[in-house]
Amino acid sequence: MKEDFEKIKKFLDLHKITYELLEHEPVFTSEDAARVRHADIKIGAKSMIVRSQGQFFNFVLSAAKKINWKRVKEILNTSSASLASPEEVQENIHCEIGSVPPFGNLYGLKVYCEPSLLEHEIIEFNAGLHTASIKMKSKDWVNLVQPEIVDFGI
Repeated sequence: MKEDFEKIKKFLDLHKITYELLEHEPVFTSEDAARVRHADIKIGAKSMIVRSQGQFFNFVLSAAKKINWKRVKEILNTSSASLASPEEVQENIHCEIGSVPPFGNLYGLKVYCEPSLLEHEIIEFNAGLHTASIKMKSKDWVNLVQPEIVDFGI
């Protein structure tokens, strides 16, 4: 929602991060986002909220990859993990599925990052809205979010 979009911009501005704001038509898939941003899908940061044993986690990976659920369960040391429901995402992150920003740390969630996303100098991601994306340096994102970098993509 608009408040989360503003929260992310304030967070980036507070830390004096250089970023580019991209406004575009509404997008609901990684493929559509790459198309409207005129960017390689590999630099898109797909931000997923995962639920396990009543807790929520933010898993961030290249939009060109999919989650390896076996690996996620190993990382979380659990036998059960799944995507959070749209209602759970709304309740915890205050935005809709498909617009979740890769800033779980702003919502008290542990963030995990798949290393292939960081192979590129730039990342792009939806910023809490289906109509706005942010383009920034991947190293700046890592410095701000401090994700645990671990392989969980296929």
